[in-house]
Amino acid sequence: MVGPNEVGVGPWQGDRPDDPRLDPELLASGDRRNVVDKYRYWTLDAIVEDLDQQRHPFHVAIENWQHDLNIGSVVRTANAFLAAEVHIVGNRKWNRRGAMVTDRYQHVRHHPRLEDLASYAGERSLPVIGIDNLPGSVPLETYDLPAGCVLLFGQEGPGLTAEAHAICADVLSIAQFGSTRSINASAAAAIAMHAWVRRHTFGQEA
Repeated sequence: MVGPNEVGVGPWQGDRPDDPRLDPELLASGDRRNVVDKYRYWTLDAIVEDLDQQRHPFHVAIENWQHDLNIGSVVRTANAFLAAEVHIVGNRKWNRRGAMVTDRYQHVRHHPRLEDLASYAGERSLPVIGIDNLPGSVPLETYDLPAGCVLLFGQEGPGLTAEAHAICADVLSIAQFGSTRSINASAAAAIAMHAWVRRHTFGQEA
């Protein structure tokens, strides 16, 4: 039995199903992972393989020069919106706590320099699109996001560096109406990813 505050399901009841995607240990002990019901009892490799067949063609990149604590949240959101990959530019180490183990299911790639990210994107014909409230930026709300692209975010506080701005095909701003100068980096990433989903998954203009 699963208690009212427990996540997931308990041990499998009845005859064991003959499905190679299922994990014998999870069938025996229960599956308390934070995954959708479709993936209950599946092995990690089986889940990733299934996700890989459905991933969206947009990528997410974030600068990490000062060990930005928002990266974990960005990875978690990228997993929720099924981004192709998350790219971390700069320091390899990042705080995984905010990812809530979703980095196991989401492809995460490291680039030491912005030039490396630009080369990766260029080889795949993926325009790099910065998200920051900079002078001359274009409103995200009216921009026609391409299907294949890299959404690039700066660190909390300073935003995109000048070097990052230089590799962007365009820089988009998110409309704000209050007194604060900027919104949280992970919140901005979530808004931008959802704008892509609205445009390309539901056929609506973002």
